[in-house]
Amino acid sequence: MAVKIRLLRMGKIRNPQYRIVVADSRTKRDGRAIEFVGVYQPKEDPSVIEVKSERVQYWLSVGAQPSEAVQRLLELTGDWQKFKGLPAPPPLKVAPERADRKAAYEAEAKAAAGVAETPAKPAKKAAKAEEPKADEPKAEEQTGAESGEQA
Repeated sequence: MAVKIRLLRMGKIRNPQYRIVVADSRTKRDGRAIEFVGVYQPKEDPSVIEVKSERVQYWLSVGAQPSEAVQRLLELTGDWQKFKGLPAPPPLKVAPERADRKAAYEAEAKAAAGVAETPAKPAKKAAKAEEPKADEPKAEEQTGAESGEQA
């Protein structure tokens, strides 16, 4: 039985999402798979490529042949170079971590209501606390000048 590592298409029209699967070469593209070993989402920015490296290495070692598309993905993740004994590729681009939408909404709601506890306020209080220290000598000079005028 010839085993292939290939892509199984999922997702909607114009929004492809793929699973990287190990399947018999005679099955249909979206047919029964032996094992799911990864995910590929090309529409994300940057593309999401998640591979179970141990399982891919196992299947490659027992003779599974990757399709051309899967081989390119394995080259990007470094699994193909690891299997062939070649030097590792540069690291993949990683998407920045998304902000928590619920926390941002709650912060905006509190700010709009005027009850927000923001980290900027203590900094302003600290700045205000420093300003009177600078103003105090000026106040003393003014009172000294006023007292000098009175004397």
